[in-house]
Amino acid sequence: LMSEQMNRANGDQATRPGDVVEIDLKRLLRAVLDKIWVIGISAVLCAALAFGYTHYFITPQYQSSAMFYVNNNSLSVGSASLSLTASDLSVAKNLVDSYIVILKSRTSLNDVIDYTGIDRTYGELRGMISAADVNSTEIFEVVVTSSDPNEAEQIANAIAYILPKRISSIIEGSSAKVVDYAIVPSSPSSPSYPKNTVMGLFLGLVLSAAVIVLREIFDVTIRAEEDIEQCCHHPILAAVPDMTAHSKGGYYGTSNKKKRSKKKSASSDKEVILSGDGISFAAAEAYKLLRTKLQFSFTDESNCRVIGVSSAMVGEGKSLTSVNLAYSLAQLDKRILLIDCDMRRPSVASKLPIQKFPGLSNCLAGHTRLDEVIQSSGTEIGTTTFDVISAGRTPPNPMELLSSEKMQKVVNRLRDFYDYIILDLPPVGEVSDAMAVAGVMDGVLLVARQNYGNRVAFSSAVKQFEFTGVKILGVVLNRATDGAEGKKYYKRYGYYSKYEKSYMEAAEKPFPDSRINSNIWESLIFTPISYPEWMTEAARWSNPWPCFEWKQSKGSAMWF
Repeated sequence: LMSEQMNRANGDQATRPGDVVEIDLKRLLRAVLDKIWVIGISAVLCAALAFGYTHYFITPQYQSSAMFYVNNNSLSVGSASLSLTASDLSVAKNLVDSYIVILKSRTSLNDVIDYTGIDRTYGELRGMISAADVNSTEIFEVVVTSSDPNEAEQIANAIAYILPKRISSIIEGSSAKVVDYAIVPSSPSSPSYPKNTVMGLFLGLVLSAAVIVLREIFDVTIRAEEDIEQCCHHPILAAVPDMTAHSKGGYYGTSNKKKRSKKKSASSDKEVILSGDGISFAAAEAYKLLRTKLQFSFTDESNCRVIGVSSAMVGEGKSLTSVNLAYSLAQLDKRILLIDCDMRRPSVASKLPIQKFPGLSNCLAGHTRLDEVIQSSGTEIGTTTFDVISAGRTPPNPMELLSSEKMQKVVNRLRDFYDYIILDLPPVGEVSDAMAVAGVMDGVLLVARQNYGNRVAFSSAVKQFEFTGVKILGVVLNRATDGAEGKKYYKRYGYYSKYEKSYMEAAEKPFPDSRINSNIWESLIFTPISYPEWMTEAARWSNPWPCFEWKQSKGSAMWF
């Protein structure tokens, strides 16, 4: 793990020393592997661009060369002549550098221009010529590069004609003999299509991988459970699937097929979203799991528990979680009260068929009695109901009302009549209203929305609640999607879908006692019978009903 100083506290966007956000190398590798198709496409596109640029924008260059041998049998100095032995051949190699200087001199190149009659300046011609020894021998090669193959050959042969004369006139006793004359090149020496294409492919791979890694490093969005585990040590109690997606678990809303085709969004304020028959089996099981884990968080069941539900940012689904949690607890025949404490942006009343006014703000302001603001949830799903107190009219001072002594008295009084009180709190990262009711809560539940929530904001919310001393019960990962980071959730929900199908089919079959008169129930005897010979072993295990017989004194009945 690498660490970098980039955490924020109390909503401050600045980096504070001492705060650490860990970057998991495994996560970076997983991000690269998840986007391997992007890397592949980027690499192919870059290779295609490199090939196209080479073909259409780079002018082909041709090279023609002439080779010379450095001959130096004697070196004349004035009137004296010095003969060189075989051991002095290294002197000839040193003369190569001198010959190259003579070649690129202004006088030599002007002679080449005059000899060939080409329309080139001295500077242009000098840039076209390169010379070097061949494998550290006495032979050196002069290479001329030009976009015209005929011009390259003409200049190289002109040098082969002029250079030996220039060397002999300058250095007595030395000469350069032509080893090989230049010819017209048949193919361009550059550009190289394979080389440029491979370079484009490699560049695309590196750049796309670098972008993905940098995006992952600086991306603070909550993508998976591991992101929450890096922000806090509190457990993830449940992962609720994204019911807005029309795949693998359905979407929020009624189970009616006609209504499902409308693809309503879970964030719609006009949509009534509840557990039970209103959402998919996977979501219902997720809320039941949340309910069970919350019950284990409190060992004493005799007292009323006040649970706050909040989030770090707006739009993470805290109100939806509050409603579904209240309904799920009410299914256990518990007395449940849901209070909308978000007076600035109330949403509980828009998710339930209740009146917005009067509400909590009217009661705390002394305009309405407490019993007048308590409403029934009014759900039409089964017979399960719970009580609700809406937020009421938006006051100018919600912080003062929530932190008032009357708020504490109201909650303490309601404890005598309910088993659980759910407080739908404002987002702690937006306003500090949630901190005002920390003293009346037995615990708080944090909601984080996958692919939306901010890790830094979530970490700041955890620190603020820990500062108040309130017990953080755990985290709910909301709207787990079928994306790169959410596939493991939907593997689980795919199982839920199969389980739900078999569960509903079994529930639709009438139980045997429903077809028998209840007054003769005691006279029935449940006895096993043998399987038919044609039935396989697998079929016997998967279809146990035919192997039992219900008998009574005056007859028998076989139930399939």
